[in-house]
Formats: sequence, structure tokens, C-alpha cells
Amino acid sequence: MAKVRIHELAKKFKISSNALLNVLRDLKFEPKSHMSVATDDMIAAVTKKFAEGKKEAKKEMEQQQQIKAAVERKTSESKAKGSKTTERKTTVGKISTKPGSEVETIVKKFDKKQKKKDRRKKKVLNEVDKQAVAKTFKSTMANLVGTKSKKKYKKSGSGDENELVENQNLLEVNEFTSVAELAKMIDIKPAEIIGKLFELGMMATMNQRLDMDTIEMIASEYNFEVTQIAEVGEEVLQEEKSEDLIKRAPVVTVMGHVDHGKTSLLDYVRKANVVSGEAGAITQHIGAYDVECNGEKITFLDTPGHEAFTAMRARGAQITDIVVLVVAADDGVRPQTIEAIDHARAANVPIVVAINKIDKPNANPDSIRNELSNQNLLSEEWGGKTIMVEISAKHGDNVDKLLELILLQAEMLDLMADPTIRAQGVVIDARLEKGRGTVVTVLVQKGTCKVGDSVVAGIQKGRIRTITDDKSATIPFIGPSMPAQITGLGGVPQAGDSFMACLNDQEAKEISSKRAIIKREQDARNNLGGVTLDQIFERIKEGQIKELRLIIKGDVDGSVEVLSDTLGKIQTNEVKTAIIRKSVGAISESDVILAAASGAFIIGFHVSIDSRARELAKQEKVDIRLYDIIYEAEDEVKKALEGMLSPDISEKFVGMAEVRDIFKVPKIGSIAGSYVKEGRFKRSDKVKLSRGGKIIYTGTLNSLRRFKDDVKEVKEGFECGIGLENYNDIKVGDIIEAYEIVETARTLEDV
Repeated sequence: MAKVRIHELAKKFKISSNALLNVLRDLKFEPKSHMSVATDDMIAAVTKKFAEGKKEAKKEMEQQQQIKAAVERKTSESKAKGSKTTERKTTVGKISTKPGSEVETIVKKFDKKQKKKDRRKKKVLNEVDKQAVAKTFKSTMANLVGTKSKKKYKKSGSGDENELVENQNLLEVNEFTSVAELAKMIDIKPAEIIGKLFELGMMATMNQRLDMDTIEMIASEYNFEVTQIAEVGEEVLQEEKSEDLIKRAPVVTVMGHVDHGKTSLLDYVRKANVVSGEAGAITQHIGAYDVECNGEKITFLDTPGHEAFTAMRARGAQITDIVVLVVAADDGVRPQTIEAIDHARAANVPIVVAINKIDKPNANPDSIRNELSNQNLLSEEWGGKTIMVEISAKHGDNVDKLLELILLQAEMLDLMADPTIRAQGVVIDARLEKGRGTVVTVLVQKGTCKVGDSVVAGIQKGRIRTITDDKSATIPFIGPSMPAQITGLGGVPQAGDSFMACLNDQEAKEISSKRAIIKREQDARNNLGGVTLDQIFERIKEGQIKELRLIIKGDVDGSVEVLSDTLGKIQTNEVKTAIIRKSVGAISESDVILAAASGAFIIGFHVSIDSRARELAKQEKVDIRLYDIIYEAEDEVKKALEGMLSPDISEKFVGMAEVRDIFKVPKIGSIAGSYVKEGRFKRSDKVKLSRGGKIIYTGTLNSLRRFKDDVKEVKEGFECGIGLENYNDIKVGDIIEAYEIVETARTLEDV
């Protein structure tokens, strides 16, 4: 079930967040702020209170209606009597209205009442008119100050299928928009927003940046809807013109399991030996290459085969038009093959399967087709829709056929782009090179950029100094579906960052600085995504974590399996363990990256941590625990889970006193002169007041005295004066019981 925050619950009940916080506090809940998560108990208690209030209001309304009906009945009777009197008087003749007469006094009073009624009516009409004018003025001014209106389609009742309407009350904002910026969009003074935030218990300044939840809450107070702009700079991107669209090359991503021949396939296609330059013959970075087939171009993206680079492979799928899934005919569908299929489906792109290594003696292509059918990829030969080609990347068998089928698939997709607008694309790779500075591999998706253009990539800005293609030849410009390397950026962007050409240096600087501010804010608020065992309990209380995620590394496969089985079975109804990776070998940089991204911590068994991983773990605040004995790891994980369990809460009887006299003290109220018959009373105790065996008050002590002195404790056999918090209806003979709230830690066996 999705978590609900206090301000969202307030919106549901149509009251302010501050009012709901007060209601919750009256109900003995202690939410920190409007951003706190509303627990099930809170929601149930508030719903019950509002239901009771509604019932009382309905009862009161019925009473008022009865009173109103009675008054109307009385009035109608009076009018009936009055009409008879008037009729009688008119038959007598004209009544005298001499000055000072009784009739003149009545007429004057009536005239005065009528004038007052007319003035009140006129005032109400004026107020309504003013409200209408103010609403129109606010809507007009909102458009003038830059609030973007967004067009939406909605069903019309006129018979047309769809009708285009404008929603004037829609704000398009960036995450971490400042108070001043939001005030300008809504067309109000920043002080108003600061006041609203103060009511919600938030101290803010004009330049303070607000998270998306707070922005939505403030906007809703002024009847505005909010939509988040995907990225700063999106608003200055140029739209493509239909008359300028031209055919572009398809962008093809090669994916699949490690050592199934992805790079070997590209190696044959490009007639260049890339794999020899990679450590362990595994691609360690994303590369982009341009090839030509039958006079038409195809852009290939090569993604890393090693499972540590899952995130980079996902980025590759997100910018592609077609995925070529390479599966070794002598190996079959492997974990990374399934992973690649999931990424391709998430990106909603067609898959072309290349069944590689058919030259191997133990190759079995039909077995591969059968395994892929279990993943809902059915070959065309078997009546499905997926293109499957048997190839040998080593000898080049059927590679030409594969390229032709890729072009055929691209033709069906009808890929077009406008080369006349400013370039928009994605960063494929970036590094620092001695003598050249920052070298960035980019793939332009729309538009064109040339040497000298101002560009932004992620949070980095600069001016293009040089452009080279994948064969290191200098080229003057980059167009749609063209991969190239550029230099001139001031820093190193990340793979997957957006790339865009800007109108001028000033625009590039503004976009870069805004993105940098947002990134700093995200890093500060998210604490770099790392998690330690000490933080997990707090996150679970806030509803952020439902499971304890683990990465297990061991010296041998047997130890890893035993440890994962042992730790995987530890779970409760409230929280459980989830092993997201288990493998043999030292704790590496990739393990730390995965742990940081998924909020996991790492357990190492008889293994070491390499230096880069140690440094990165420190930077990303990832918790790594090393063990030599399996049960020690088991005990620590159990303790972590037990620490997450909410404790058992019980009441412990500590004392009982009998009320023997009542003293009325001015400005304080009733004080119970009591005799402690059992146990003891402390100033910090919680108490219950019972009369005739029935509890009539539960609360806390307001005061505890011996004679005229305040005391901390009164023991059995002594007299004392007891004052109850916000309660004065105390009588002689009442019994006051003192108790403590005891929290008992639970173990996994208790759940």
C-alpha cells in the first residue's frame, strides 16, 4: 500500500495541514510535520473523529431545521392575524398619520429596516463582483509572469471525439524550486508562501529550495496543479518541424550475456579489433560506432557484458531504436540475457535475436529458440513475430543478412528527425585525456551541432572545440543518429546525461548552474543514497524501507550458498531480508555501486575489499561488514531485524492512593488530598482515576505535594496532594492509580 503523508490526508478531508496536525495531537499522536507519513492508526482515528463530527453536525442541523419550521409557522400565524386587522382598518377609513402618531413610528421603523437590508444586499453583490474580478486578474497575471499553461485533451459533449482545452492553472516546475521562484509563478508575494510554511511548522527564507511534495502542497492552496519538468533546460529545446523531417539512421544496441560474442560481432562489422584493447576481453565501457550497409547507415551501441554495469546497459536500451540480442548457440539463455530482454521491453523497442557461434560443434539453435520462447520471444519460423538470425561473428556467416533485417525493421519504424534545429542527444561515455581535456562521446538524436557551438551535458557546460568520429577522423558537424567525440566541456559528465546545444554561452551557463544547484540539493538531501545499519530503523519508521537488502561476497561458492540460504530465511511479518547479489571474490567497486543504488549493505565472508571499493564505499556511505564465522553474520543480521521490530507496550502498576479530601486552589483547580495505600507515586507517572470501579479519567499528574512543598516521590503510608492534568471533577472516595508505560523489545521468535 502506498504511503500517505499528512498534507495529502489533510487534502482528502478538505482541511489545512496545520489543522490536521492539531487534530492528530489532540488524538495523542505525535507527527513531526506535514511531511510525516500518516500511519494506519492515524488514518483510522482521524476518519472516526470526522465521522463522529459529521454525525453531530447532522443532528444539530436537524434541530435547527425543526426550530426554523416552528418559527416560520409562528410567523405565518402572525401574518394571518395582521392581514385581518388591516382589512378591518381599511373598511373604517383612512388612518391618521399625524406627526408623533403610533402609525408614523411603525412606518419609520419599517423604512429603516428596509434600507439596511438593501445596503447589505448591495454589499454582498459588490463582494461577489470583486471576487470574480480578482480571479480573472490573477489568471491573467499568472500567464504574464511565466506560468506555463498546458494543453490537455478531454471528452466533449458536443459529439466531437476529443476537444482541445487549455488548463490555465497548471504550473510546470523544476524540483527544488525556490520560494521566490514559486511565488513569482503563482503571482503572490514570497512572504505569503513563507507564512503558509510557517503555519506548517517550516521555517523558510525567500531563497530556500522546496522539495516536490511541499511545492505541490503550496500550489494546491492556491488552486494550482503542478507538473514536474523532467530536466532543467527542457523548456528551451526546439520543437521539430514536420516539413523539415528527414530519414535518419537506426540506433541499434547490442546486448546479451558475457562472452556470447557481442563485441566480436561489432568487431567483424566494423573490421576493427576492439576487443583486444579490453581487460579480459570484456567490454568495460559503452562505445558508439557508425557502419554502412547497402548504402545506408546504422549506428551501433556496444554495452558492457559484465553484470556490474547493469545501469549503463539500461541507459543503452533507453536511447536505442532496435535491440540486437546476442545469444550463444552453445550456451543458451543466461541471467544477463533475461536482464537484457527486460531492459529492451522497458524501453519499448523491438528485439532482433542473433544466435551466435553456430560454427561450434555443440551448437543447438533450436534449443535457443525454445528457451527464448519461455521469455515470450517466439521466432518467425515458429509463427511468432521475433526476427532470429543464426550467425557466426568469428567467420562472418549471415552477418550481412542480420544487417539487412535490421534495416528492414528500421524501415517499418519510419525513423525521422529534423536536422535544422539545435542538437539534442545523450552522453554515451566521458573521460579525461592528457593534452585534450574532457573527451565526451555523444549521440545526437535530433538537430545538428558544429564546432564553436555552446553546449550543456549534464551539469557541465562548454563550447565545442573539436569533433571526431569513431574512426578518429575530424568532422565539421554532428547530425541525427551520429555518434561522435567532442572536446571543450569544462568537466566530465556522466554516461546517460542529456546533451544539448544552446543559443549562446549565457543560456548554457544558466542551465548548467541551475542543474548544479539541483544536483547539490539532491546529494545533500539523499545523503548520496548510502545506507548503514544504524540508519535502517529510522528509514523503516518513515516507511522508506520494507526489507533489509544484502549483497553477499565469499571466498568460495559453497560458503556463499550457505550464507545466502541462512540469511535469506531470516524474516518477519514486518521486515525481511532480500539478497540482491551473491558471488565469489573480493568486494569490488561494482558491488559498492549496486549497494549505493539499491540501499543495501555488503556482507563479506573470508574476503578483502579492494582499495577503490573501500574509497567509494566511504564516499557513498555504504556499510560493509566482514566476517570469518557464518553464525556471527547470522546473529548480527538477526539483531538488525529485531531492532526494526516495534516493541511490545504494556502498563506496569506502581501505586494506589485514596482521595480523602478536596482542596480548591485559585488558578490551579481541585487538589485531591490523598493517602498512598500501596506502592508509590512519582511526578512523572501516568494515572487513572476510578469511581465506583469505573475509570473516569486517564492522564498525567499536574502536581504532587507534601504539605506546601513540591516533591518528586511519595511512598506508601504517607499523605499527599495530587493535581490531575486538565481535570477537576474529583470526589472524596475516588481511587487514583499510578502506572508506568513499559516497552519490551521483541525477538524474531515473538513474531
